[in-house]
Amino acid sequence: MESCTEDLPLMANTNHVLVKHYGLDLDVCFDTQTIRGSIVLFLEPNTRNKDGSPVVEDCQSQLSEHSGNDQTHGINQTCAVPVRTCSSNSGNKDSADCDIGERDTSPKCDHHGNRKQASGITSSENCCDRGNHGSEDFVLVLDCCDLSVLKVEEVDVTAVLGTEKCMSSSQTIDNSKEHLSLSACILSEIEALPESQWKEQLFNYTKCSRAPGCGDLMFIMDKWSLRISKAGIKMPTNFPSAIRIWYQTTTNGSSVKWTKDQSGRHCVYTIGSPINNRALFPCQEPPVAMSTWHATIQAACEFVVLMSGENCATPYSSCEGFFSWFYYVTMPMPASTFTIAVGCWEEIKENSSCNIKTSDLSTPLYINNGSRLKEQKCKHMEYPCRFSLPEACAQAIIPHRVFASHVLFKQCSEVLLPLVSPCLEAAHAVLGTHPFPRLDILVVPSNFSSLGMASPHIIYLSQSVLYGSNHLCATRLCHEIAHAWFGLVIGARDWTEEWISEGFATHLEDVFLANVQKLPQEEARDQQKLKALLRWRRLTDELKDSQEELQILRPHGENTGKVNESGASVVRHGLNAEKTFMQVHYLKGYFLLRSLANTTGQDAYFAFLRQFVNTCHGQLILSKILPEQLVLLLDLLLEERPLLPRTLRCLENTYRLRNQDAEVRHRWCELVVKHKYTVAYKDVEKFLHEDQAMGVYLYGELMVNEDARQQEIARRCFAAVRDEMDISCVKVVGEMLF
Repeated sequence: MESCTEDLPLMANTNHVLVKHYGLDLDVCFDTQTIRGSIVLFLEPNTRNKDGSPVVEDCQSQLSEHSGNDQTHGINQTCAVPVRTCSSNSGNKDSADCDIGERDTSPKCDHHGNRKQASGITSSENCCDRGNHGSEDFVLVLDCCDLSVLKVEEVDVTAVLGTEKCMSSSQTIDNSKEHLSLSACILSEIEALPESQWKEQLFNYTKCSRAPGCGDLMFIMDKWSLRISKAGIKMPTNFPSAIRIWYQTTTNGSSVKWTKDQSGRHCVYTIGSPINNRALFPCQEPPVAMSTWHATIQAACEFVVLMSGENCATPYSSCEGFFSWFYYVTMPMPASTFTIAVGCWEEIKENSSCNIKTSDLSTPLYINNGSRLKEQKCKHMEYPCRFSLPEACAQAIIPHRVFASHVLFKQCSEVLLPLVSPCLEAAHAVLGTHPFPRLDILVVPSNFSSLGMASPHIIYLSQSVLYGSNHLCATRLCHEIAHAWFGLVIGARDWTEEWISEGFATHLEDVFLANVQKLPQEEARDQQKLKALLRWRRLTDELKDSQEELQILRPHGENTGKVNESGASVVRHGLNAEKTFMQVHYLKGYFLLRSLANTTGQDAYFAFLRQFVNTCHGQLILSKILPEQLVLLLDLLLEERPLLPRTLRCLENTYRLRNQDAEVRHRWCELVVKHKYTVAYKDVEKFLHEDQAMGVYLYGELMVNEDARQQEIARRCFAAVRDEMDISCVKVVGEMLF
């Protein structure tokens, strides 16, 4: 795809293979300012039948064939809390390589510093074998930059689930092919588990992520990608179903920020970088690559690990002086939404008898099939969804916590903490079911470049919102809470359409805030008018002072949402530093939605919005207008009083009406004729020449206005084509003209 130097490339070949689940096992080392360890990617070929169903073998029969009657070879039917264990003789500060899953009583524990020797990891120069990277072999492309990749290996999931016995069968089989096929089937069985068995699915993913390697894979790194291949594998359907990547972050990676908090203590956190998380772990960045994940993060015991996870992780001792934290996500989300913050954060707690119990935070309010809402039929891929659970739908205030540096304890306690419950309750009153089961709010270090940032289950706030009155804090908190619906559980399929999330969040923050303040309707309306005026002044300034190409809501135009054959694309202007601080997409989206709400009426608008959320949650959307919608729009405009030439010009340019189908162009020609928009008369003439099947009644429109120029166009066009026209058409048009 065409791109320029300020465009952010999305390199992952998601049209060939999709990552279904990530398993991260990472150590945070403040001495070296690195995050290091491994990530396991569970892959599925993105190959589909004509009916849209995946092309896979009959895995159940294959598993049965190899397993016989031994049920222990199938999917594990139990669930256990993953435990990470280490030997006690860990005097140095290097984090330890420990297992995830059932407790390992072995005294052995490798350290990351020794992994290269202990596990035979070769250097990047040796792994990146360009000479043997056959051009005909299938290549898995991941988004990646500023990472030091040490090794890539295939993962033998059959060893974990006991299926290695099948491989030693007396039957004569092609070992490599049979092993690959069986691994794919095992993972397919895990992926296919129903939402009611999400705990079992998570348990099996954690078990498989600690499976041993079974062969190195070739890889090549360039500026924006990691490319992995296996010799002799030509098709994505035959590529390994699980791979492990050993790596560490680098000091020039911009996905995370190593800094100090307001108390002067070390911390690190994901900062919402323009490159997202590709400098934190290799991944598939395009929004369509929605996946689940689990992560075990180890850090020194004085640090608290917060992360985008459905559970409230309880730290457990892993090595002497180290704690491990386990988080997971069962709702498929883009990898860009993964967030982590490690620091000496302190929790600010409410002094109230109605505090949220710890048990409420540890156990997400999730699936109970017997109590699911029968009328709620979700349209997203299967996962444990709160929108179909009555208890979740009625939960106005979800469990929440507030964290900050120690020196901000008083400000957070007095300003921020009292606002959280009212803001959550206000959001629920407007939009209904909270998409996520819990929420952490972290006041990040002073070098954070925004007032706030929302991710699944966690919100970052700037310390700037804590001072003065609580108005700015409440406003920003409402904005970030709104992103749970618009931006997270409903996301844009093309990142350039950021107005979808930011426009909705900006518009909704005013509505939430008025609810929090308990304002009378008239006072709320006056406050929102004042905010609209301030935003209009800001938008006017930005339109005047910024590059015009940065002001376009859909910079890809009609190509919005389109990718190349492999699935790669670009985020237009994604690396432009100026765009990071612009508000034009927030404000244009806000004014569009405000106009819609005022036109339709507030009650009708928010009733529709709630229905939209119930229908579209868990899905990616585009703002592209369908031809039928455009026809309806033009039909309605034909009923309006005369439109100004600048309005017609804007309409033509916005929707590229000359390039639309004949139904749309016919309505456009009717508007041109009705409003005597002379600069577009050539469109009418072209339509009468080239679309004779639909142009008959357009002659009548040209004649009925009794405009000499329009009548001359009708007669001239008719004279040019009458000899080619059907005899019936000639008769009808002739009666109109003469």
